[in-house]
Amino acid sequence: MVYEWHVYGVEETQRFAEMLGSRLAPGDLLALEGDLGAGKTTFTQGLARGLEVRGTVNSPTFTIIKEYQGRLPLYHMDVYRVGEDVDSLGLDDYFFGEGVTVVEWASLIEEVLPPERLTVTLRTTGESARLIQLVPEGDRYVKLCEEIEW
Repeated sequence: MVYEWHVYGVEETQRFAEMLGSRLAPGDLLALEGDLGAGKTTFTQGLARGLEVRGTVNSPTFTIIKEYQGRLPLYHMDVYRVGEDVDSLGLDDYFFGEGVTVVEWASLIEEVLPPERLTVTLRTTGESARLIQLVPEGDRYVKLCEEIEW
């Protein structure tokens, strides 16, 4: 099942993500997909607001993982440049921890991701328009998607 919503502009993208972030629970995993510039980091900034993270959230492109404190810890990963070093990162500690894990370019590490997760794909449909597609894998995420009112 694929759930879809259209958003227009950075602010609306972040408001949608903030609404989603406010519903997340410990151990939740979001696998973010989308082309360069599709809004993955922008989406994560909104999620962070929903998790009551204070401060600036930016892409962990070169650090790979950034941790933020809020209502729940937020583990923000960008695995675009990880390559074969994925096993040395200790990702299970994040995936099965007490926080929310967001993985940009998640398909690049598909083989190490837990089977239950929420895949979020962002597609550019116009100059400032985006299509947000959510694919829930597991009962927890199906319920989460069904409860979204947008």
